[in-house]
Amino acid sequence: MATPDLTAGDYTTSEKARLTWLIARMAKRGVAGDAVDLSDLQHKFDRIQTQARKRKQQGK
Repeated sequence: MATPDLTAGDYTTSEKARLTWLIARMAKRGVAGDAVDLSDLQHKFDRIQTQARKRKQQGK
């Protein structure tokens, strides 16, 4: 089964806020340099996207 593409409308308001916060934190860490580990924030970001994909597949 193909993974559905996500649009802004597929996220809840809470998820949008959390993604925005994570992107801001990634940017702040990125300013510190290329050697900074972002994997923990990327994992949280991916988990939110996975939840939205599952909800979209279920048709909610």
